Amino acid sequence: MEEKKSGKSRKEIIRAIKFALVSASAGLVEFGVFFVMNELTELKYWPCYLTALIASVVWCFTINRRYTFKSTKNVPRAMAMVFAFYLVFTPATTILGNYLAETLRWNEYLVTCINMALNLSLEYLYDTFVVYRGEMDNNDIAAKDRARGK
Repeated sequence: MEEKKSGKSRKEIIRAIKFALVSASAGLVEFGVFFVMNELTELKYWPCYLTALIASVVWCFTINRRYTFKSTKNVPRAMAMVFAFYLVFTPATTILGNYLAETLRWNEYLVTCINMALNLSLEYLYDTFVVYRGEMDNNDIAAKDRARGK
């Protein structure tokens, strides 16, 4: 029993690391889009942040569903659940980020990094315990891993 528990813990640690790496790549997408919009346009903080966030969410969802959570869960249903998360997260971080950047004059990049750190931790928990709960490790990649004894 202890060996099975240890294997499951190891698998979840690897899953968290994969999520963090995919999120880091999504962070690069978000930061890149934000940088281009912030530096090359006269737009205020919020439209730059919102556009960058949307680009990173699509990137992150697509890769994490397939490779991190290895899920065959109905894509429209899973995306709707992620969309529900962002219905709360996006206005909260957009309003707070805009307040910090525009009113308190915090550095826009610092504010964006804070939002990205919040996004990483909160979305991992939400994806693990809500979106993919009971529907992880059931796609073709997971089947191949099981066949190889991973």
